Amino acid sequence: MKPDFAFVNTNGVRLRVAESGTGPLIVLVHGWPESWYSWRHQIPALAAAGYRVAAVDVRGYGGSDKPEPIEAYSIKQMCADIAGLIEGLGEKEAILIGHDWGAPIVWNTALFFPDKVRAVAGLSVPYTGRGPMPRIQLFKNLYKDRFFYQLYFQEPGVAEAEFEADVRTSLRKIYYLASGEGRKAGPSPKKPPDAKYLDGLVDPDPLPHWLTSADLDYYVGQFEQSGFRGPLNRYRTSELDFGQQEEIADRRIEQPAAFIAGQLDPVLTFIPGIDLVEVMRKQVADLRLVRIIDGAGHWIQQERPNEVNAALLEWLGGIG
Repeated sequence: MKPDFAFVNTNGVRLRVAESGTGPLIVLVHGWPESWYSWRHQIPALAAAGYRVAAVDVRGYGGSDKPEPIEAYSIKQMCADIAGLIEGLGEKEAILIGHDWGAPIVWNTALFFPDKVRAVAGLSVPYTGRGPMPRIQLFKNLYKDRFFYQLYFQEPGVAEAEFEADVRTSLRKIYYLASGEGRKAGPSPKKPPDAKYLDGLVDPDPLPHWLTSADLDYYVGQFEQSGFRGPLNRYRTSELDFGQQEEIADRRIEQPAAFIAGQLDPVLTFIPGIDLVEVMRKQVADLRLVRIIDGAGHWIQQERPNEVNAALLEWLGGIG
C-alpha cells in the first residue's frame, strides 16, 4: 500500500503529506535529518489498523516550503503548522506521533493547541518541560570543553557547507553514528570544541541492516533538493523557543501519551546523571506506555519497525 501525496496550506507555508488509509487521523512528524519517508514502515501498519495516516515533510524539508529566516523555525511556528495541517486535512483533532525533533513538536503542539490533539506519542525525545534556561545555554554549560553537535550547528552556513559538500557520505555517517550498530561499535569520538561534525566518524560499509541503498538514495535525493538550511535552523531557535514556551511552562501534557526509544539512543544521555524518562513522568499526566527497546539506537521506527508498530498499536488500542 503506497501512500498518496497531497499538499496542504497551513500557517503561511505549503506542506507535503504522504497519506494512506481511512479512519481517525494520525499525523506522523519526522526529525533531523529525515523526511516523511522515515515512517515508511508505520504508514501501512497504522492504515491497516483502521487509521487515516498523514506523514508530513515538516517545513524546510523535502517537498514542503523552506522559509529562509531562522525565526521561521521556532517551536510555536512548527506547532502551528501541525495544528493547521489537521484543519487542512478536514479534521478537528488528531493523534500525533513524532520522532527526534518531531517529538518536541508534537509534545508542544499538545500544549499550545490542546483541543487539536487527541493523544500524543514521542519517539526518542522525552518531554521534560521548559526547563530553567534555553537548551542551548544548558549545552554550552555542559559541553564547554568538547565538541557537541548542537553547538556546532549554531553559526548559519557552517554545518550546511560541510553536509552539502557530499550529501550521500554525510547522511551515511550521520545515520550510522546514532544507530544501534554505531553505538555498539564504540563511543562517539571525543573531539575538541572547534572540530567539524563529520570529523572522525565511521563511514559504514555495508550500510546498517535497516537502511537499504534504495532508502539512502531517497534521502539523498531529498536533501540534494532541499539543502540543510531549514533543517538546521530548528537548532538555532533555542532562545526564541524559551520565550514562546513561557505561556505553557506551568502546564502538564494531559492527553493520553506514549514514549518509545532505543536503549542505546544517545538522546537519553544528553544530560549526564539525569534520567530524562523519569523527568518526563512528572510532566506527562497520562503516560500510558513507555517502551525502551533493547539494543536499538536513535532511528527507532526504522531500526525496529515491528516492535515500534506493535507498541504503537498497543497504545492506540487503549485510547478508545
